[in-house]
Order: sequence, then C-alpha cells, then structure tokens
Amino acid sequence: MIRQMIEEDIAAVQHIARETWKATYQELLPQPVQQKFLDSAYSTPMLLKRMEKTEVLIAERDGRSVGFFNMTRIDEDGDAELTALYVLPDYQRQGVGMELFEGALTLLDDAVKLVVYVDDLNEPAKAFYEKLGFELLEVFDEDFEGVAVETAQYVYMIPQSALCI
Repeated sequence: MIRQMIEEDIAAVQHIARETWKATYQELLPQPVQQKFLDSAYSTPMLLKRMEKTEVLIAERDGRSVGFFNMTRIDEDGDAELTALYVLPDYQRQGVGMELFEGALTLLDDAVKLVVYVDDLNEPAKAFYEKLGFELLEVFDEDFEGVAVETAQYVYMIPQSALCI
C-alpha cells in the first residue's frame, strides 16, 4: 500500500532512513558524515517541513512502514526533484521501490521531468533508476558534508498523456 505521509510516520521514516543509509553508505561515506546528515535531514522539524512543502509517500507491507519516497512539488518549468527513495534493506528487490515510484507518477500529471541526484559509487541505486527509465545527464564533483564525492544526475521524462488530443 502506498499513501501520503502523516505526522505519526516520522519515527518510521527516521528508522528507514537510518537503516538504509547504514546499509548503503557504510563503504562510501565515513560514519560521522552519515550521522551528521541523518541528524539534520531527518530531524523531526525537518520532516514536518518536508510534509508541508514537498510530497512524501509511505510504502507499507503488513501494516508496517518499509519505505518512503520524497520529491519536490512541480516547479514553473514542469520539473520535480526526487530527493529520497529509501526502502528497508530486508524489503529491497521486492517491488517496493517500483510501487513508490508508480505512486509518485500519479502526482506528476502536469510535470515534464523528474530529476534525481545519486552518489556515483551507489551502483544499486543507479541500476534501479536506469531500470525505471531514468537517463544519465552528467557526473560531477561536489562536497557532501565536507567529503568530496562524485554525483550522478539522472532525469526521467514524464510521459505526456494521450488526452491532449
């Protein structure tokens, strides 16, 4: 089941973010850098702000929150940015990420494209986005919490409805 995030989901989202980051970034980023990012980006006040200003979807399996999808709202150019798509490690490769993506597409009727930025060393995420139809635009160097990283920018062109006849 895919649904909108509510305030009662904050602890579950924080747990999903921590567990997913631990599994994904243990070899890519130093643990203190991960912790600093998670403490900031997934604090309760920040999640309340995300709920107010962005779209956050929750994936549930057997009544348990197992993943979430966060994206900006569509801007004046028809663009949105996927800022987070995390699924608990035990639920990965079971279609949860695809369900979240499909749920998000229902909110993107008026969008032209969806952009996502991925650590270039995060091969599983890159493969997932490519499987969904995202195309690599560029890879660039940037600073992430004081650590030099290479970031891959992907874009998904939103299929335009045939109802525009």
